[in-house]
Amino acid sequence: MSTVKVNTIDKRTGSTLTLGGSGTAVTLACGATQTGFGRTGTVDWNTTPKTSTFTAVSGDGFFANTSGGAFTMNLPSGSAGSIVSVADYAGTWQTNALTVAPNGSDKIGSVNASVVLSTQGQSVTLVFVDSTQGWINTMDSTSNVRAAAFISASGGTETTSGDFKIHTFTSSGTFTVNNVGIPSGSTTVNYLVIAGGGSGGSDLGGGGGAGGFRTVFPAPATGGLAVTATSFPITVGAGGNPASTPAPSGPSKGGLGSNSIFSSITSAGGGGGGGGPVPQGAVALAGGSGGGNGGYAVPGNGPGGAGNTPPVSPPQGNPGGTGNGNGDAYPGAGGGGSNAAGATSPGIGQGGQVGGAGTPNTIDTNSFSWAGGGGGGAYSPGLAAGNGGVGGGGGGGKDNNPPGSGPATVGTGGAGLNPGANGLSGPENTGGPPSSGGAGGANTGGGGGGSGHGGTAGSQPVNVGGAGGSGIVIIRYKFQ
Repeated sequence: MSTVKVNTIDKRTGSTLTLGGSGTAVTLACGATQTGFGRTGTVDWNTTPKTSTFTAVSGDGFFANTSGGAFTMNLPSGSAGSIVSVADYAGTWQTNALTVAPNGSDKIGSVNASVVLSTQGQSVTLVFVDSTQGWINTMDSTSNVRAAAFISASGGTETTSGDFKIHTFTSSGTFTVNNVGIPSGSTTVNYLVIAGGGSGGSDLGGGGGAGGFRTVFPAPATGGLAVTATSFPITVGAGGNPASTPAPSGPSKGGLGSNSIFSSITSAGGGGGGGGPVPQGAVALAGGSGGGNGGYAVPGNGPGGAGNTPPVSPPQGNPGGTGNGNGDAYPGAGGGGSNAAGATSPGIGQGGQVGGAGTPNTIDTNSFSWAGGGGGGAYSPGLAAGNGGVGGGGGGGKDNNPPGSGPATVGTGGAGLNPGANGLSGPENTGGPPSSGGAGGANTGGGGGGSGHGGTAGSQPVNVGGAGGSGIVIIRYKFQ
């Protein structure tokens, strides 16, 4: 290889000097610098991120990492053609902004003042033009071109708790996942899916069973439910309706609640409470939690409806209690709850039985219990109707006591996001106001309370069980 050492290379004639032949690359040696060629309108990027206030150098681009806090980039003294670029290194300018400050009396966009860059993922290029306009922005990218580390989604009522986002659906809708994140961020969601509760039974009916209760919060060792970037239809189940034509004209059992659905998770509607006095259509129904059997059913002592139907693991609910058709009390049994079975009548001379308790869960940051069973109806003087289970169960209805026998004690509704309603009392064997069961709390999955027996014996067209409470779907995930 030959070396030519000269101080100056100049043309012999004309106005063009050519270095190298066609297809030949002309390279400056390592460490050599050039002058006189001018810039090409680009910068040389400094790939060591800046983490605190610094002064930029013309011709360079910088990555500003504000994850540890906001700071300032001071511009160099401007001269025509000076160029500086800066980019958001960590995608944190929306939280900790970068301030760009001019040197001395220099201007940025004709104003001698600093500017604040506060858009996530932003990058800008500034060129100094003259003393009138100073630095002018020739490139501004506000697109955040980076992979999402966390799930991003929309739908329902959205709230946040620290680094977690919560989507609450009190009616059917759509949960739309836009980004699925990565394992070091988040790729799965926690959920609480509760179905509609069953209605209480009519004419000394049993309490309605709670809607099915399914959750992965707090998350088990296997994590939550994996999601994909798509739209997930959300179904929020309605509560079951009471019998429209109670005995003896028609079935007296309560109606089933409706299923709630999110992705592959289906929670089954609660079973209706049993009623009386006819055997046809009077037996309690199975469901997410089973309905309690009625106290006036034929035959007496009938079992409540089965819970966890259809079966899932872990179980989504519990069975309803057994009624007691013997003696003059005829107590209705409690509907099953997500955390306990409905209470069974221990024998003759008992009041209505309590609904099974619901399960506490703080997925939405509140300390509510969910999916309580409805209380059973009561008949004889001095005997109280059953209370609804905590978690929105409706209270049982009660006949009014005869004069001088003291006040009728109806069942109270169970506490929850929306408490279950208290039962109602009606005059004994007079055909007066109803002694109906209380409704389950809305969006709790609570079962409705069973009714009392006031009115003409064996014909109680207005003494119906309480309607079941509607369900709810809550989804939670880490979003930052």
